[in-house]
Amino acid sequence: MTATLIPDPRVLQIGIIGMGDMGRMYARRLSAAGWKINACDRPERFEKLKEEYASNPLVNIFENGHYVSRLSDYIIYSVEAENIDSIVAMYGPSTKVGAVVGGQTSCKAPEIAAFEKHLPADVQIVSCHSLHGPNVDSRGQPLVLIQHRASDEALDLVRTVLACFNSQFVYLTATQHDKITADTQAATHAAFLSMGVAWHANSQFPWEVPRYVGGIENVKINISLRIFSNKWHVYAGLAITNPAAQAQILQYAKSVTQLFTLMIEHKADEFRQRVYAARKAVFGGLPPNHELLLSDDLLDKFSLSNVPLEERTPNSHLSLLAMVDCWWKLGIVPYDHMICSTPLFRIWLGVTEYLFQSPGLLDDCINVALGNDTFRADDLEFTMAARSWSEIITWGDFNLYRRRFEATQAYFSPRFEDATRLGNEMIKTIFEKTKQRRLH
Repeated sequence: MTATLIPDPRVLQIGIIGMGDMGRMYARRLSAAGWKINACDRPERFEKLKEEYASNPLVNIFENGHYVSRLSDYIIYSVEAENIDSIVAMYGPSTKVGAVVGGQTSCKAPEIAAFEKHLPADVQIVSCHSLHGPNVDSRGQPLVLIQHRASDEALDLVRTVLACFNSQFVYLTATQHDKITADTQAATHAAFLSMGVAWHANSQFPWEVPRYVGGIENVKINISLRIFSNKWHVYAGLAITNPAAQAQILQYAKSVTQLFTLMIEHKADEFRQRVYAARKAVFGGLPPNHELLLSDDLLDKFSLSNVPLEERTPNSHLSLLAMVDCWWKLGIVPYDHMICSTPLFRIWLGVTEYLFQSPGLLDDCINVALGNDTFRADDLEFTMAARSWSEIITWGDFNLYRRRFEATQAYFSPRFEDATRLGNEMIKTIFEKTKQRRLH
């Protein structure tokens, strides 16, 4: 047995190739647990990173991945999904004999393909994916482990190293991972991205508008801004490189478009029947004593708005109606994936469940959608935004995705700090409420 399989900080060296937000979080947490880290990023960032980590004796910054690969016993590629093949092709052949290699990309198909193509045959592959952002408390959150080409000892090594996150290990194949992440993240991200672009197109800061006041609206605003405060490639990689994700984003855009068309054509019976059919398909199997994940009262305190609650106006909630319609059309039961869900997905499921399962609330929403023009312009922009994101992702255009994302990001940037703070509090509250529950 090589030194690779001895989980001892005095012997083991961990490599991190890619020091973006997640790579830096891993370096910080692993070094705090006593592990020796070898890390690198793009050559132009070498001096800055070296200066930043000069006070941490356990983190060594190198000029490139060749040095990291030659020295390290367990190597984590924390790079964008669109770049994983070229980076592994560059540094993979330098991997230390017998080392364990994994990646942190949100789509495992191109990552595993790159590893199989470019890593030496003696290298073992155990990939991972922390299903949360770099600023979320990792305790109790899902951490996927994929034992792709590796011994049980290699898997034990990875478990030992990553135990310091205090996350909940979830064991999947690469194919299972990509299907589940598509089910839980793809359309969810599309919904929030479409909201942001629609508000931007209407020159709205929604927290200043009375019709965007209340618990459900707080979720929409805080999570949308939270997504736009992150790096664009985090979401582009999942959407564009994962075929299952593309199909779901396309269906979400279809659901939005078809529901909006029924609204403006005043086809009330067809609209109502379709929404009810979606509710039955997604929520019909819940037991009578099912406790809702969220409530409007719980979320009222997480607000960026100064508009009094009594001044709120009803909402059509097209984004939520389309989400459940999308799940129905794709045959997705969202509760099946709670063990492997992100904080954002749990929140999004919580608000959709609240809307569809609270007595009278869904009917109020339907009545507004069919008979109240207050939200018609907003719903039009949302429909156009959802279709636009779907087209960008279908084309596989990373550059256009980035331009669309960063334009809206710049528009909302003055409120990111407040949204991140409130979003963290919201996630913590919801996680505490749901962590004891097992939904199947």
